[in-house]
Amino acid sequence: MLGKGILWTSALAFISYGLISFFFPEIPAGFAGLEMTNGDAVAEIAAMYGGLQTGFGLFCLLAAVNSDFYRAGLSLLVLGVGTLALGRLYSTMTSGDPVTGYTYGALLYELATTTLASIALRNQQKN
Repeated sequence: MLGKGILWTSALAFISYGLISFFFPEIPAGFAGLEMTNGDAVAEIAAMYGGLQTGFGLFCLLAAVNSDFYRAGLSLLVLGVGTLALGRLYSTMTSGDPVTGYTYGALLYELATTTLASIALRNQQKN
């Protein structure tokens, strides 16, 4: 139940944010304080925030509805979102520049998702 819940939640979050980012890359760039100065920057934001996150979310959706992908989906959340949190935490601690609620909110989501997916994966392995 916990695993399915975190997969469904992640699917919804990543697909929604991914599609917004794909079609409107200025939105995530603005949240993160990034300035897009040329077409390469727009393509990069649309690809990484849009395409990659949408694909990530679709895999979570697949894992939520198809038990053959359940463990892989939880593992993806633990490794993918966990290393995302690690990178965000490390850079926040070492940059010397203050961060906003955007970074703290993203970090909270990432740590919670990683923790819940880890618990679900561990519980599934015991069964």
